[in-house]
Amino acid sequence: MKDKILGITGILILSLTMGCGTMGNNFDTSQVRTIQNGVTTQVDILDRFGPPFKEGVENGRVMWTYQFDVWSLIDTTKSKDLVILFDDRRIVRAHRYTTSGHE
Repeated sequence: MKDKILGITGILILSLTMGCGTMGNNFDTSQVRTIQNGVTTQVDILDRFGPPFKEGVENGRVMWTYQFDVWSLIDTTKSKDLVILFDDRRIVRAHRYTTSGHE
């Protein structure tokens, strides 16, 4: 009987542990307010946030995405995303920051 209880407890702990995870790279959200469209360069962004989690192209322009998601079976999922679109001169053309959590 004792072995069954230990086995069930072990399975429960393993299930809860496996139900947690992260995706992306955490980034300093306090730096988001320093981004200025038409002023901030791609090098500035790299210095402040490091390499992007994703790189892509939108309408022929380079787009970087910084993303960090945390999920758990026992807590609310939290996410934050920073998407930056650069112009042909590697200057920030537009950016968007969204979050589901409180900071």
